[in-house]
Amino acid sequence: MNTKIRISAVSYTNTKPFLYGIEHSEIINKIDLSLDMPSDCAQKLIDNQVDIGLIPVAAILSLPKWEIVSDYCIGATGAVNSVFIFSNCEIKDIKTLQLDPQSRSSNNLARVLLKNYWKADYQMVTEAPDYTTSTDPNTAFVQIGDRTFGKKEKHTYVYDLAEEWQKFTGLPFVFAAWVANKPVPANFMQEFNKALKLGLDSRAELLKTLPQRADFDLEDYLMHKLDFDLTEDKKKALHLFHDYIKAL
Repeated sequence: MNTKIRISAVSYTNTKPFLYGIEHSEIINKIDLSLDMPSDCAQKLIDNQVDIGLIPVAAILSLPKWEIVSDYCIGATGAVNSVFIFSNCEIKDIKTLQLDPQSRSSNNLARVLLKNYWKADYQMVTEAPDYTTSTDPNTAFVQIGDRTFGKKEKHTYVYDLAEEWQKFTGLPFVFAAWVANKPVPANFMQEFNKALKLGLDSRAELLKTLPQRADFDLEDYLMHKLDFDLTEDKKKALHLFHDYIKAL
């Protein structure tokens, strides 16, 4: 019988510190690890194909039973530099928002801010054929993750969603949390947290192994923009975000 704990994590750069820690710890022998797009991480947890997922926080609302099981998350206090609305006009003037097919939380964050903070009146498009290149003057689009690296300079109107959320609520933001859909042994979680911490403490070594980019500061991103501790303020933000999503 396979007693390994099944875990799904995101394959983006923002998760690499966690993966580094897991791969350099004994815990790797006690788990089945799969790397997925954020929306697939969530779906696997919903379908009970995994026991723990690093899932977008909006997807938590689709789980009948859930518990945050780690001291760490993918979060930011202020600008995160990888979750954006890129727009062809000022945000309050947009008529069309093209959503990111790889994301749930960030699409929802964009919608929450547009409704409550920017008070914009617009239509949503979910399956835009090439959603990042619209030349329509009143179109904006959500884009997340590594595909945004180096794109900030290419757009006239750029909104960092973690930064805008902080302006709106005064709180940091949690994009993804380690969530279980069933009870997980406490001793396993202690060891898992230790592995994640090892990864965070090894970011300088990890950076040496990553391909450097001329158009994006990876060191600033992993050391400063991302904020991995799941603090009380981040938990508060997560519940507030859930309330806003339910009211959309």
